[in-house]
Amino acid sequence: MRRLYFIRFAFAAAWAALLLASGSDLTTGAKLLLFLYPAFDVAAAIVDARSARATGPVKGLYANMAVSALAAVGVAVASTSGVADVLRVWGAWAVVSGLVQLLVGVARRPMGGQWAMIASGGISVLAGASFVRSASQDDPSLTTLAGYATLGGIFFLVSAIRLSRSTPRG
Repeated sequence: MRRLYFIRFAFAAAWAALLLASGSDLTTGAKLLLFLYPAFDVAAAIVDARSARATGPVKGLYANMAVSALAAVGVAVASTSGVADVLRVWGAWAVVSGLVQLLVGVARRPMGGQWAMIASGGISVLAGASFVRSASQDDPSLTTLAGYATLGGIFFLVSAIRLSRSTPRG
């Protein structure tokens, strides 16, 4: 799981940088990035579920896969309508997936290194509500999504480091 968390950190950091570089316009590149983030989340949850079968509960991971797959499709559709619709879909995804992440983190507490995932899940719920609210502003911006991804990536990095310290290598 350590390696997956390090990969998720690197992906989030690179994704955020690319989104910031693309600005807040819904260019083809930005639309691809917006689809790619939840799609990557699905792939990461699949890897996580495969490795977690022997060590813990995976129902929450399956729920996350479904929610993120729906978000990827929803963001792709919303990106044809505008930034506000993207923020609404992204916000709904952040709320639901944040709740799932929080529950999975709580269930995995005995493994160690999960406090950051618990905090990240809670923050995701709050951030998602903020995205939905910001969609109604006069000039909504996608740049807040880069901050969200960066913070989420930092939480994955912290968890990876904590797991490295609490899990014997081998």
